[in-house]
Amino acid sequence: MTELTAPPTPLIPQLIIGLGNPEPKYDQTRHNIGFAAVDALSRSWQIPLSEHRKFQGIFGEGMVFPGQKIRLLKPLTYMNRSGQSIRAAVDWYKLSPASILVIYDDMDLPLGKLRLRLAGSAGGHNGMKSAIAHLGTSDFPRLRIGIGKPVTQAPSETDTISHVLGNFSKAESQLVGEVLNLVRESIEASFKFGVEKAMSLYNPRAVSAVGL
Repeated sequence: MTELTAPPTPLIPQLIIGLGNPEPKYDQTRHNIGFAAVDALSRSWQIPLSEHRKFQGIFGEGMVFPGQKIRLLKPLTYMNRSGQSIRAAVDWYKLSPASILVIYDDMDLPLGKLRLRLAGSAGGHNGMKSAIAHLGTSDFPRLRIGIGKPVTQAPSETDTISHVLGNFSKAESQLVGEVLNLVRESIEASFKFGVEKAMSLYNPRAVSAVGL
């Protein structure tokens, strides 16, 4: 007789971290879209954010659905030390790395695309390198938001830095608003069905705008 095994418990995010840099000059830049995502979630879910010194970041917690507490974090440690802030919050709440979700920018995806993953490498992203180093594992969910590549055919390192730390154009900024709505929807699906199901629902999705 075949022994029945229970299906795996779906991964539900408990702490959502958006990566970025804290100074005003970095506001609205492509590299700070993780911050923008957390700000959008804060507004939509009416979760106030304020500075939290123990976590070295901007933090808030609240209920999204009945019985579903969620915590939001924007590290203020600068991108390449993001892991310090993440580790402080994870340790304080005694969370497993699998119960966090890190949101950050990705040049390898076009603007308008998202990519949810359960685990993976840093892919050259300094914020993720720091997160992996401080958590001691790369096995944690992440949501990459496409920011596209520089328009030059063979971009130099300077072109790449200018692109990442540059502001979105006016047309791109309108698209970013739609992207952040998609981010919210995908995370809310993660709460309802788990990250893996949300991946199948939202990784194929994209938003686009005329003229881009």
